[in-house]
Amino acid sequence: MHSKSRALPIAVAACALALSVPAHAQPAPAGKTAEQSFKNIQALQGTPADQVFPAMQFIAASLGVECDFCHVQGKFDADDKPAKKTARHMIAMTLAINKDSFNSRKEVTCYTCHRGGHDPVGTPPVLTSDAEPEHAEPAPAAATAAATADQILDKYVAAIGGAEALHKISSRVSKGNIAVAGHDTPIEVFAKAPDKRVSVTHMASGDSITAFDGQGGWLSGGAGHPARDMSAPEAEAARLDADFYFATHIKEIFTGFRVGRPDKIGDSPAYTLNCMRQGLPPVRLYFDQSSGLLLRQVRYADTPVGRNPTQIDYADYREVDGVKVPFRWTLARVNGRFTIQIQEAKQNVPIDDAKFAKP
Repeated sequence: MHSKSRALPIAVAACALALSVPAHAQPAPAGKTAEQSFKNIQALQGTPADQVFPAMQFIAASLGVECDFCHVQGKFDADDKPAKKTARHMIAMTLAINKDSFNSRKEVTCYTCHRGGHDPVGTPPVLTSDAEPEHAEPAPAAATAAATADQILDKYVAAIGGAEALHKISSRVSKGNIAVAGHDTPIEVFAKAPDKRVSVTHMASGDSITAFDGQGGWLSGGAGHPARDMSAPEAEAARLDADFYFATHIKEIFTGFRVGRPDKIGDSPAYTLNCMRQGLPPVRLYFDQSSGLLLRQVRYADTPVGRNPTQIDYADYREVDGVKVPFRWTLARVNGRFTIQIQEAKQNVPIDDAKFAKP
């Protein structure tokens, strides 16, 4: 896994909907537990195997470290480093705190104390000037007229062109570039109503593919790597992105809404809308207060030790066939970020369903 200072490898970053795994690792078989798939599992026994790497990513990001902080390269199951033994104790400690004090909700995690450093900070800093401390309560947000969830969502649908215009579109083929760590690579994105989507990054070593076929998702890392099925959290994220009529389906996808505190995305004041689903982590949506357009989506994937966030920022909206479409989106996770910039988008182009099928 990689620290926050490292960019995702292009082959991984191109999987715009999925949680990445270390380049040396093979994805765990679906349906197996951690101890059935990996050697020397102690703290995470009983955990689904496909949650092990996301859990490790959460720990790495919380401590600001990489794999070799706890593991020896080439001997990941060995207990050669004291930090690995300490990590087991810390996992047990946080699980116990949450069980005893928070009804097993993941309220306390590695990040609670570490905040991106491998040494937790337990003492507050002294004041270094006469200015107000930076951690003082933030000033109240500028007063804005209260808006309900229905009003926010209805304005969003109207902002992109309206439900009627949106539902006249049944497919979209987009071409552009994906930018990772200053390197641009060609990418194509094929989307088909109601819920199919595939992105193809054309790398020198072969195509890297992320796809959702309407039922489940799959990934192919290029360079001869075989396609694999997405894990459950990956597929759930892919399902949201593949919903061709997401704007008009939001009220169907989510079972409850709560309007949060107004926020700001760049220079744009934004409404925040917390969207709930039974048995799944919430999704937070940010809408431009002026235009009504969706500016940001933040969603979460549960791991045994905490939730990994994924943030997607939408920008450069352009009207295509009467519907406004974001031509730029930036996806950021705890272990890296990338930006997709679309140069060309064609709609109502015939796309064979075989395009989305796992090979």
